[in-house]
Amino acid sequence: MRNTPDFEEAVLEVLCGLPEGEVISYGELAAAAGYRGAARAVGNLLRATADPAPWWRVIRADGRLVAPDAGKQAEKLREEGVAVEDGHVVFGVRGGS
Repeated sequence: MRNTPDFEEAVLEVLCGLPEGEVISYGELAAAAGYRGAARAVGNLLRATADPAPWWRVIRADGRLVAPDAGKQAEKLREEGVAVEDGHVVFGVRGGS
């Protein structure tokens, strides 16, 4: 079922509906799309999809940034007011722009 058009559509629908300034883990995104346990498939999808906006809001469950360009991911998250320190989202803290 994973990596089918239905999977892709469900994942991207949840991701695109995520409000600015919020983050979600790969596993949370998979579960919210109806594919619990498909965190790795979500990561594969995001790497393979051309410009899966807003990709920068997806992080590891431990808060670590893992995008191929973590520097760009951190920059985009900070622009949305998310506190990022040492390659991790600082939960419960809003960053400044």
